[in-house]
Formats: sequence, C-alpha cells, structure tokens
Amino acid sequence: MLQAFFNGMSGLFSFSKGLDNVSNNVSNMNTPGYRGSDTFYRAVNGQDGQSFGSGIAGTEVRIKPGENRQTGNNTNVAINGAGYFVLRDEQGALSYTRAGQFEVDKDGYLVDTISQRRVAGIDSAGNLLDINIQGQRTLPPKATTRVEMVGALARSGPTEASHQISSIQVFDATGASHALTVKFVPQVTPVNSWSATVSDASGAQLVTGTIAFGTDGSPVAGFNSLSVPLSVNGVVQNILLDFGTPGSFNLATQVASGPSHTLGARVVDGSAVAGLNTFTFDERGILNFSYANGEKRSANQLALADFADESALIAGANSLYHTPSSMQAEFGRAGEKQFGRIQGGYLELSNVDLAQEFGDILIIQRGYQASSRVMTVSNEMLEQLYNGTRGG
Repeated sequence: MLQAFFNGMSGLFSFSKGLDNVSNNVSNMNTPGYRGSDTFYRAVNGQDGQSFGSGIAGTEVRIKPGENRQTGNNTNVAINGAGYFVLRDEQGALSYTRAGQFEVDKDGYLVDTISQRRVAGIDSAGNLLDINIQGQRTLPPKATTRVEMVGALARSGPTEASHQISSIQVFDATGASHALTVKFVPQVTPVNSWSATVSDASGAQLVTGTIAFGTDGSPVAGFNSLSVPLSVNGVVQNILLDFGTPGSFNLATQVASGPSHTLGARVVDGSAVAGLNTFTFDERGILNFSYANGEKRSANQLALADFADESALIAGANSLYHTPSSMQAEFGRAGEKQFGRIQGGYLELSNVDLAQEFGDILIIQRGYQASSRVMTVSNEMLEQLYNGTRGG
C-alpha cells in the first residue's frame, strides 16, 4: 500500500510536468518560429523489476514547419523546407531559429528583432559572416563615358536643314549633371558628311568634328564617333559620342530623304549619388538592392543550418534553439542540397496544433485524476489498517 501511494504521487508529478509543457505550447501558439514540444514519460523500476511509478523521460521538439504568412516587411524571411537561420551573439556563440523576424540596427547589421543577435550570412568559401548594409545605402557617383546616337539623319541635297539635339544630361566624376547640345549641319565634302558641334549649357563650344556615312547609310570608319572633352574644376573628362559600328545599322544611320530627322541621344552610363530605395531577399537568400537611379545590386547571402537529428535541438528563449554538445550543425545556402528556399516578406508561424494540445490536456487530466484516486484509496486503506490495529 505504501508503494501504491508513492506510485500515485509520482503520477501526479509526471502529469503536472506534462501539463506544464502543454501550457507552454498553447501560450506560444502565436509566437513566430516557435516549434512545439512533446513530453515523454518513462516507467521507474528497481533492479529486481519492482515498479516505482513514473517519471519524465524528457521532451522532444516537433519538426513539422508552421504556416508561412505574408507580412509585407522586407526584412522578414521564412524558409520553405529544411533549415534554420543562424544567429551569433557578441562572443560568436551560435544559436538557430525558424523565426526570420529581422531588422537592420543603427550600425547597419541585420539582427534578430527579439534577441538582437546578428544574422549570419555565408560567403563563397562557406564561412559565416555578419550581414551589414551600411555600405549599400548609397551608390557613389559615376562619370559618363559614352553616349549612343540612335536614329536617322535625313539628307535630300546640299541645302538640307540642320538638326539639333538638346539637353543631353551627362554626369561628371562628382555626380554633378551637365546639359550638352549637339548640332548637325550637312556638308558637301566629304560626301554624305555632317559637321557635329557640341556645346555646354552656357553655349560654350566644346568640340567640332565630322560624321560621315556610306552610300548605304551606315557610318564610315574614322567618322563614326566624336570625343567630347568636358572640363570640370580643371579636370578633363572625355565623353564618347558613338554613332555605331562602321558598315552596320546598330545606332545612327543616314537616309536619302525623309519628313524629319529622328536622331537622338541615349546616355549609356554615369549617375549622381543614388540612395537606396528598397532591398529584398530572393529565394536563394541573396540580398538584392534597388536604387533611386534604377540600378540594382546584390550583396550577402543568408546562411542556413541543418542537423542530423533536428528533434534533439535544445529549446531556449525567444524561439532560439541550441545544439547538444554531441551534435554539429551543417551550414549551407538556400536551394542547395537539402536546404529549403527563402520566402522574403513572410514569417513562419508557430506549428502548435490546438486540437492536439486539447487532446493532450484531456489525457493528462484523466491520468492526474486516476493517480490522485490511487493515493486516496491507498490512504483510506492505511487509515483502515491503523484503525483496526488501534481497535484491537
């Protein structure tokens, strides 16, 4: 009877611990990246096979992924498939999470919103590194080096009208813009040639040259480009006006006659300082930047981790997980090997299933009631034995 009493008590302790775990699952049903856990019970036996009740064998993480929900936040990311995001603290210690709830801190580092641990990226050699966008917030200015002249000049005789292209915006090395004007005047010699004069916004003439076309209307070698010297603060910057490959019709041409000239200018390169508009993660976890001047660039790539036994991970605070000393993480990139793909602008929700939790609560409740009943009966039998002995 005494052993039955203690067996019932061990049941109460075990089911209480089981309810603690279920309550933790339910309280985290809306926690991003949270993975529920299950409690496992064990029988406590002596060396001779005698039963001493029950105990807790431990808990195991549920590896089923939660639902991915769109947030619209470009620093939120979710994983479709296997893998965990890798976080590093100030001492370099690693932790892992499925909650891609990230933000950029004041120093430009991508960090976990809750723990403020830095999110790890991975380089081409497989080394982990911090992701920092400070250097990508602006693009430095670039000087214009080339302008393509596209379209046709119409020629019908020695008295054709001239053609002028105004407000061609080019940039110097400091990012300042300059407006150029190119005026074309037909010439008799050489045949099918035009005088091209380039002026700046003030009307000052920068250069004059000759452009010529063959009988088929394509540019002639030696007369198919013009170098424009743009002087800024005593520094000369040469800009090439490109009329196309000799003998081809890829850029500028000349036609025998036409209602009007169609030749225009297309600035190929050069820009002022450009600010960052947006940045997003693609399905490979690569950070893509879009700038105010329309330019796009790519930078760091998110690191992912996978484990031989995912259920053996140790749950910590803030939806973080740690590896036991006997297990090592395998690092890789999204979309490679066993790793899943990244979904930018989404968050993985908790994988807690309320129906399962309510079922577990009922089972625990019945077990707790039964264990309590065993203790009550054992106590009554002991009391009856005591009373019987006292009565004798």
